[in-house]
Amino acid sequence: MSAAEGPLVVGVDTSTQSTKALVVDAATGRVVASGQAPHTVSSGAGRESDPREWWDALGEALNQCGEAAHEAAAVSIGGQQHGLVTLDGRGEPVRPALLWNDVRSAPQARRLIDELGGAKAWAERTGSVPSASFTVTKWAWLAEHEPEAARAVKAVRLPHDYLTERLTGEGTTDRGDVSGTGWWASGTEEYDEGILARVGLDPALLPRVVRPGEVAGTVRDGHGLPFSKGTLVAAGTGDNAAAALGLGLRTGVPVMSLGTSGTVYAVSQRRPADPTGTVAGFADARGDWLPLACTLNCTLAVDRVAALLHLDREAVEPGTDATFLPFLDGERTPNLPHSSGLLYGLRHDTTAGQLLQAAYDGAVHSLLGALDLVLDADADPSAPLLLIGGGARGSAWQQTVRRLSGRPVQIPEARELVALGAAAQAAGLLTGEDAAAVARRWNTAAGPVLDAVERDEATLNRITGVLSDAAPLLERDVTSH
Repeated sequence: MSAAEGPLVVGVDTSTQSTKALVVDAATGRVVASGQAPHTVSSGAGRESDPREWWDALGEALNQCGEAAHEAAAVSIGGQQHGLVTLDGRGEPVRPALLWNDVRSAPQARRLIDELGGAKAWAERTGSVPSASFTVTKWAWLAEHEPEAARAVKAVRLPHDYLTERLTGEGTTDRGDVSGTGWWASGTEEYDEGILARVGLDPALLPRVVRPGEVAGTVRDGHGLPFSKGTLVAAGTGDNAAAALGLGLRTGVPVMSLGTSGTVYAVSQRRPADPTGTVAGFADARGDWLPLACTLNCTLAVDRVAALLHLDREAVEPGTDATFLPFLDGERTPNLPHSSGLLYGLRHDTTAGQLLQAAYDGAVHSLLGALDLVLDADADPSAPLLLIGGGARGSAWQQTVRRLSGRPVQIPEARELVALGAAAQAAGLLTGEDAAAVARRWNTAAGPVLDAVERDEATLNRITGVLSDAAPLLERDVTSH
């Protein structure tokens, strides 16, 4: 391994299933060491994890990085958003964390929307209409269902906050992650005491919101990790804001992330407030905004269709009028929580490969519809669409996005963009640079560009028509009959 040109920094991605750590040369962006360790998520009605597993996984991931982690001059942690971490007076978890994909708080979300003036009022106040993902709904659920646990809580944190606090001893968060709680007012960029009072949460239990570029603290003694005492710790942020940093995103550049769920987002200088709830009005980690929309059915749903058809996921065939809406887990965008998959237009000559292509088309149609809502009206419609996530490496996904978007499609070669974004944030502490500028200097978005092709309006219009005609059927809760 050749010597680093600049100081070393560590970027961490603590996601739902695992924690990854990268040691990066701050001068060049070269990854000099990496590590990864898993943690467990409960099954059944809820989705919970013990935060102490995240800390243990962070230690294991850093140990895999060897001596390079010990040499790091700064560290930053990006993490899964929305999760509710409840701590007692000693900093120990009161109970396992409620994760973003724990939807038991859906009734509380509906009630809170009604009690505080409706969806439009919430969007104007916090930037988003809260769903069961949002932390505020999870606290309301906890207070209602486990009041003794709620009374024992002395600190409330998000997942990345928990790890940062164990490093520094200071309770901090950042504007990017806190904007997904539902108790942070995006207009004033302060905690909303009216919302906190409504759910019975004392603002003294919440962390200080660190400003972009500000040092959150330094590594303290007794942490048991391979960091030197005094190592600088950045604010960290939520995973989507970290990935935006990792790409060095400029205003108006669209991103589509293809994972188990799909997301589309772009950096904007305008504060979002979508009363339909389709677009979450997140802040980014720099001082701008990160309007984002999420679909529940993406790579996992299409892979399930491929498995049912006994096909490889790349075995698509063109030339069908069949429409497949792959809403296998219900859907968030469009808002059809009780929906299931729907196939329309099947003919004698329809092939299995054409059905698989129809599933790709249905998934991408939902994401592109959301992208139109995410982008500012003056965004450049010819700007390349950055395609990231696990699905971005698949030819069928690439060609479907290209055909249905009508845009050039760029596939960044850099992986682990959340950890890279956190590393760029850490590097910015050392150099005084904006973190996105650091990532642009590292050229993290570099990768092949697929030229634009004519947009397939016929397929888009056909899917839109079927979706509209089938709406009453898709809105029906079949489990209640």
